[in-house]
Amino acid sequence: MGKVVSQQDLILQCRERRKHGDKIIFAAGCFEFLHPGHIRLLEQARSHGEILVVAVLSDSSVRELVGAGDEKEPARKKVKRPVTPAAERAEILAALAAVDYVTQADLADLPGLLAQLRPETAVESAEPSSPALLARVAPAAGVVLVRIPLEPGHSTAAIIERIVQLSGSE
Repeated sequence: MGKVVSQQDLILQCRERRKHGDKIIFAAGCFEFLHPGHIRLLEQARSHGEILVVAVLSDSSVRELVGAGDEKEPARKKVKRPVTPAAERAEILAALAAVDYVTQADLADLPGLLAQLRPETAVESAEPSSPALLARVAPAAGVVLVRIPLEPGHSTAAIIERIVQLSGSE
């Protein structure tokens, strides 16, 4: 089971692990409702090295990426996001067997965090609907970017849509 750590502790832990020859893999995302697509993405990410580090985006960064909900929109668009606070998302991710460390990060933190961590590989979803969080920052930090297709039919947006439909709000 992984650990939730500060960014500074994460950097120190990864430096120590690298001294022992471990390859570091980095992933970042919202992870609002953990679903099979997330699990499979993280398991595939783990296969690229020994230590999987996940940066869970802060609540303000999630709002920036997916919106904060708009009263003028249909019910599914009115959902205030993130639904699950960052600290809880981090705790859930840290409980996964594939994940070694979790830290919270703002979107603006990602370039500096990658530059300091220096992972061998950064992994993100290859789905066009997913935000490309690392596409620009990974190569700039000298990190190999691997894009992994998500499992079809699994997404946070689909879960929210299903909840809204089942609640009869739309």
